[in-house]
Amino acid sequence: MKVLVPVKRVIDYNMKAKVKSDGSGVDLANVKMSMNPFDEIAVEEAIRLREVGKAEEIVAVSVGVKQAQETLRTALAMGADRAILVIASDDVHTDIEPLAVAKILKAIVDEQQPGLVLCGKQAIDNDMNATGQMLSALLGWSQATFASELSVDGDSAVVTREVDGGLQTIKVKIPAVVTVDLRLNEPRYASLPNIMKAKKKPLDEKTAADLGVDVAPRLEIVKTSEPAARQAGEMVPDVDTLVAKLKEKGLV
Repeated sequence: MKVLVPVKRVIDYNMKAKVKSDGSGVDLANVKMSMNPFDEIAVEEAIRLREVGKAEEIVAVSVGVKQAQETLRTALAMGADRAILVIASDDVHTDIEPLAVAKILKAIVDEQQPGLVLCGKQAIDNDMNATGQMLSALLGWSQATFASELSVDGDSAVVTREVDGGLQTIKVKIPAVVTVDLRLNEPRYASLPNIMKAKKKPLDEKTAADLGVDVAPRLEIVKTSEPAARQAGEMVPDVDTLVAKLKEKGLV
């Protein structure tokens, strides 16, 4: 079985995002970029499926700017077999919307014919949590979201999902789209030899136009702003005063 893993280039999770002075978006100048952490988990899970003989090939794919090559090389260094970069923008500040990404991924899936698509449940830059579900709908495939456990048995996948009330275990027929959550696994670090080998692994480039997908935005960003500063706390002498303060502010 072939496994397709979409990966996204985002601001490194250790970096603090800063808003541009004109409020038009996030400033990416001289900011470290890396693979979306949820996508790292998806890559790791695909590698583990191959290690237990459930997958034969892992294809990493990224949609965005040319600089996403670095993100794909990271996936190749972790253990992916080859990669596909779909260049959909020349501006690093342009975030391709989930529906456009899903349409591009559908075209890649139609071309590559994987048995399983493993996605991160969301990207940490826009937190949309939509691409995997949209891809499943476009393909007409089974889907399982927020996976914390995954096993493949023949033509089915058993997925334990993290839901509001606890855990839910479902079985879906393959081919399927699975979006992964934090507790599924802990991604491995790429070793230096594998980083060197990744430079020689195939990385194909396409454009959104090659795949017949219009990536023109349907949403307009009106304004971007920093979160409001947290107000200082107030010390009170006793519980009665605390309750009175809470009532005064309409919190009880």
